[in-house]
Amino acid sequence: MEPQKACKDCIDKHDCKRIYEQLGESAGESVRLKVILAFLLPLIVFIISLAVFERVFANAVDNERVRIAIGFLLALLAALTCILIIRVIRKYFQ
Repeated sequence: MEPQKACKDCIDKHDCKRIYEQLGESAGESVRLKVILAFLLPLIVFIISLAVFERVFANAVDNERVRIAIGFLLALLAALTCILIIRVIRKYFQ
């Protein structure tokens, strides 16, 4: 079997399998919580707050475009506040 073009000049082309097995066995901390805090939580906060602000401003603002803009900006502010709170918590508790 002929090696791929990327592997021709590699110094580890004969030990690739062993290297990837070692990388797969490395015991590091799980990144699951970090992924949830960094990506999912702000997204969920944005979506929920967007829905909440849409309901709050449904009867208060007559112009639909203005209502959408205000709801979007406030939901964005809520998501950014969530990110800031997560950063502060991680800074002081890690």
